[in-house]
Amino acid sequence: MDQARIPGPKRGLKAPAKPSILLTQKMFRTAFILSVAALASLPARGQEESPKGLAGSIDGNLYTSPTGAFTIEIPVLPALGGVIRDTPNVVTFHDGFGLQLTVGAFAQDATLRWELSTRGTKDYLIYFFGSYVLPDLKRFCPATSIQSAGYSADLEEGTLFTYILMPGGSMFADHIVFGKPSDPPVAKRGNAVFVRNGFTIVISTELSERITEGSHYSKTVEEENQILRTRMLAVVRKMQFPKPPAPK
Repeated sequence: MDQARIPGPKRGLKAPAKPSILLTQKMFRTAFILSVAALASLPARGQEESPKGLAGSIDGNLYTSPTGAFTIEIPVLPALGGVIRDTPNVVTFHDGFGLQLTVGAFAQDATLRWELSTRGTKDYLIYFFGSYVLPDLKRFCPATSIQSAGYSADLEEGTLFTYILMPGGSMFADHIVFGKPSDPPVAKRGNAVFVRNGFTIVISTELSERITEGSHYSKTVEEENQILRTRMLAVVRKMQFPKPPAPK
């Protein structure tokens, strides 16, 4: 897997019309992370409940995004505290046993299609993450930093993997089992970004045991990255995408 460097937004870069393409509702502190704290006032939905109140749809154990960009096997169970929250672009699955998964699908407008065609897949994904996803993460947690990144040309015709550190940005800070972690606890998230059918797909998940195991946690950086990569690949395998429209 190729290493990838994520530059920050260029000084003087014209801002999009909205604060961010990821920001879909004013009530969300950050639309990509969809933090539990920010969404606590919203009703949680499990797959056994009516999908009313969700932007997307649920059929059995499958969730389909509002745009139809993807369908995914629901990875949480209501009996185990699993909840589903979404916006027109982003869905989050969360439970009390260490799972926090966010999947976003963002339609490419003319500008993003131009960026993809001129930059190529790898540089486009780096551009998208650095220009849109990373700033959203930093709005939620200002001290967010990229620990490492890599590019796989063979997965989904090109996938960017990034591993980020978020001091004080864990969704599991109140689930510590063994002793106290660092203060503030430093969350680690893995992110996978790729393009499918005119949408930029972003998958993000937290390595919960880094927080919950407290002083007993001893994984190396390489082990952490492999765990997160394996989990994100498992998510991709659970996703279904519609067939692309036939060329005119």
